[in-house]
Amino acid sequence: QVHLVESGGGLVQAGGSLRLSCAASGRTFSRNAMGWFRQAPGKEREFVAAIGLSGTTTDYADSVKGRFTISRDNAKDMLYLQMNNLKPEDTARYYCAASTNPWAYNSGYDYWGQGIQVSVSS
Repeated sequence: QVHLVESGGGLVQAGGSLRLSCAASGRTFSRNAMGWFRQAPGKEREFVAAIGLSGTTTDYADSVKGRFTISRDNAKDMLYLQMNNLKPEDTARYYCAASTNPWAYNSGYDYWGQGIQVSVSS
């Protein structure tokens, strides 16, 4: 079992930055591939970014590539998403997710956080 809690969301102007954090507890964090997803009102949940066990392997949705950076600190059981140059279309509820597999990309996640709202004004 893995418990995930997101933090760091809020309201920001277009062009601004936010850093989301996800605190993990339960199963050994370093054994979980991790990811970030988001869901805007009226839309399906979509993949944002993924990171492998050690943090050296990452991948991103095309819509955020070059603006967002996913990272992890296995010593602190923490996952991060640095979001720069935010756009109004980034407005969504962001979810942290954990997989029991060594790599998950955009599917295969077993545990989810409750999510946190990110709103970007134009």
